Amino acid sequence: MAATLCVKILPKQGWLPLTQSVRHGSKAVTRHRKPMHILKQKLMAVTKYIPPPRVAPPGAYPSQTKKVQEENPLMLLLKRNVKTVFQECKMIAVVQNNASNAEDMMLLKHRLHKHGITVKFFPNQVMQSFLNDSVYSSMAPLFIGPTVLFVSKEPKAREMLTTLRSSPQMTLLGACIDNTLLSAQGVVSYSKLPSVTVVQGEVVSGLTMLTSRTASMLQRHPAHLSALLQQYVKQQSSEGEPEAEEAT
Repeated sequence: MAATLCVKILPKQGWLPLTQSVRHGSKAVTRHRKPMHILKQKLMAVTKYIPPPRVAPPGAYPSQTKKVQEENPLMLLLKRNVKTVFQECKMIAVVQNNASNAEDMMLLKHRLHKHGITVKFFPNQVMQSFLNDSVYSSMAPLFIGPTVLFVSKEPKAREMLTTLRSSPQMTLLGACIDNTLLSAQGVVSYSKLPSVTVVQGEVVSGLTMLTSRTASMLQRHPAHLSALLQQYVKQQSSEGEPEAEEAT
């Protein structure tokens, strides 16, 4: 039985399949592009079209020449006034005006005038022109939009902040106090410092206390030494009296 199965399953020797696939090769490509002659290559390279460089449209780049614009006499006068303000005043505060009406501004001026603070109005163009050429150039970013200057010949930050609390339309942006640029928070911190008179009094009292303590310490040792010598003299005199009595 096993031999019969093997004969049926195993193919006979020399057996060929009924169908065979035959692969035919593709035809050879005989039309290749011939290389260009060297002289023709040189001629083509010499006569090749080179387009001109693209020109930028006018106004695309800033002009190399700067236009010098002469300032009008009014601008020069205002700049001179600003320079005088910065030279004479020790406190210059920049405040933003948020739609404050004329009546509120008049009341604010009156309250500030009681403390010796003056309100100044200068155009931002004048302030920018002055600050860019001065040592106060760091204040230039503060002058954006409607701004007002609060100036005084002496630093009065505490009085200014107290007055601004009653005017919510006015917002403090920064200030220059004693040639030092301060932010709004810096002005608040500056207002909490004691006045110069109080500091001078504390310094004088401290120096007086140190001087008196030094004098007492210098006088203590001679006084103590003199007390010890007096006590020694008394002891010697009290011991010498009984000896004199015994001798007699």
